[in-house]
Amino acid sequence: MFIRIDDAVFNTVSFGEGTATIVAHGGWTGPWELWQQPFELLSRSHRCVAFDHRGAGATVADPASIDADRLVEDLIALLDHLHIEQCILAAESMGTLIALLAAQRHPERFSGLVLVSAMPAITPEATHHLVTGSRRDYPATVAAFVDACLPEPDTTHLARWGRSLLLQAEPEAAARLLEGCYGVVPDLTAIGVPCLTIHGEDDAIVPVSVAREVTAALADAELHVIEKAGHVPTVTFPEAVAELIDRWIADRIA
Repeated sequence: MFIRIDDAVFNTVSFGEGTATIVAHGGWTGPWELWQQPFELLSRSHRCVAFDHRGAGATVADPASIDADRLVEDLIALLDHLHIEQCILAAESMGTLIALLAAQRHPERFSGLVLVSAMPAITPEATHHLVTGSRRDYPATVAAFVDACLPEPDTTHLARWGRSLLLQAEPEAAARLLEGCYGVVPDLTAIGVPCLTIHGEDDAIVPVSVAREVTAALADAELHVIEKAGHVPTVTFPEAVAELIDRWIADRIA
């Protein structure tokens, strides 16, 4: 379903029903499909909603409009449009920054957070190569990024799929998604909703030490490290991700 909100048209999907409503936010230029495999499993017992955020996938928006505040506003506007008063917000990679900001500013809308490959801050020093590379040669930048995300063996097919997903984005949107989040740091100590953090042991994009720091700073959080997983366990270990989320909902949320 395409939903028009203000100056953008968002590609959204919703399937399944049951105990909880889980809404997923992708990372960098990753569209909703990065959550496709775990959601296929979770939709057997939960309602699963995902969307292409501004600058990603099939969503249409002016790249100049992209910043962290707008991404949070988009999320809340989509929840309102879909009549979702409260949900579990799941996010991966730089999408976790938006999830943390949303939970800090609108805690009443979220019964829990799921942070996969948590990236609580975007710095120019860490992402300068992605910003400049996006503007100079976006396909080559995406290819190198996807390769770094997938250290697991036998992932040639996933790398090809991943490149095709990220290349849906406009190069300028890819750059703006990073630049628009520079200097934005959520107050982790102010976030009180229960949180599940999931991280790959072999993540070369965000070290697992970051997940440990985030988990320790949050008031109510638990960390699960998936052995031999890289930066996108939603793609490479979907069964493990889905099982962790389902069990956590049963134990803490339901």
